Amino acid sequence: MSTKIQSVDAGSPAERAGVHAGETLLEINGHRVVDVLDYKFHGYDPRLTLTLRAENGTTRTVRLRKREGEDMGLNFETYLMDCARSCANKCIFCFVDQLPKGMRDTLYFKDDDARLSFLMGNYITLTNLSDREAQRIIDLHISPINVSVHATDPALRSMLLGFPNGGRGLELMRRFAENGITMNCQIVSCPGINDGPALRKSMEDLAGMYPGVNSVSIVPVGLTRHRGGLYPLEPYQADTAAAVVDMVEAYGADCKERFGTTVFWCSDEFYLKAGRDIPADEYYEDYTQLENGVGMLRLLRTEFDAALGLMDPTEKPVSPFSTACGTSAAPWIREIVDRAAEKCHTKGTVYPILNDFFGHSVNVSGLVTGGDLIRQLRGRELGERLLLPVNMLRHGEDVFLDDVTLADVERELGVKVTPVNQDGFDLCDAIFEYHEGGRSHG
Repeated sequence: MSTKIQSVDAGSPAERAGVHAGETLLEINGHRVVDVLDYKFHGYDPRLTLTLRAENGTTRTVRLRKREGEDMGLNFETYLMDCARSCANKCIFCFVDQLPKGMRDTLYFKDDDARLSFLMGNYITLTNLSDREAQRIIDLHISPINVSVHATDPALRSMLLGFPNGGRGLELMRRFAENGITMNCQIVSCPGINDGPALRKSMEDLAGMYPGVNSVSIVPVGLTRHRGGLYPLEPYQADTAAAVVDMVEAYGADCKERFGTTVFWCSDEFYLKAGRDIPADEYYEDYTQLENGVGMLRLLRTEFDAALGLMDPTEKPVSPFSTACGTSAAPWIREIVDRAAEKCHTKGTVYPILNDFFGHSVNVSGLVTGGDLIRQLRGRELGERLLLPVNMLRHGEDVFLDDVTLADVERELGVKVTPVNQDGFDLCDAIFEYHEGGRSHG
């Protein structure tokens, strides 16, 4: 890969400046451009001088003016302007290693790329970060970044990652914290391995890096039925999950007193496994770890209740509907549907979907496949429309993990399918058939 320009957007600052497809971008304001981070950071200013190399090898400079922060309008072969860095670890809990054979190739790629952490929110372990890249993060103040920690004991972290020098990542974290880089972290907790005293030590060590370490989510290990030949791991049971929740809540309360923020939160899945109520809205502060499933169900209900409060109960009845989700979220979704029915004229049915594809221990909505939906909903009373969480689908597309499409589900079930964002207002709009941006938003 390179910084060779594939195309220039029509009407963009780069086109107005006379930049051409086929040229290679070498420097911006005298700074060498290696990848997308250099491009975005050095290209932020309103006045730029670009050094370009033509296909015949000659170089020239171009002066470009634009609004501060506006993209120049250059497109490269890949978004990163480079190859995505694959993971060098062999984590004992890696979900990719637990995928069945025969799925699309992109699902088997394990990224561990600091650029994707900053730009897309991906989590990285820091084990394949070079000294140059680490220094660039500090020099450009690339922040926040998302770090997969799992344990702060160097030997234990190395074992969990299957990487002999897993402790180096912890050294980089301390260096980042000292230089004002914000980190949001996650710990994938495995029963009897990195919970208990090991988890306590990890929380103490990470709290010692506050405010560099801004938040930490603790999520239970996800285990599919495709684990032949892999490290023997057991799923959390109610008692072991409750022990983790108790420890994290207690330490989080201590952090709240010391720092004014809880720092450490368990994911919703831990509460569901423990048979505990998910905490109230205020517990989650700014919902920093929402993408890791921390407070997701609570926020969904809070938003839905707010949307429902704006509803007029005299509205005409809406068409009957159904919704499907993972088994863990089903009770919460059923309560939401019941709340809607209490206030307004609705008739909705919630169907929990057992995950036959990955195994019944996998119970989150985001891993429900189109095939399981079709097999388990065929012949059921679905009403006139089926509402599905959009996270069942590949981002920006209409394809499930097993390559079944939305059109396939609609055809096989004979019902219109509507993907719904993980947002209580959007869910309310979908239930009551409001158009996008409808009345439930006020």
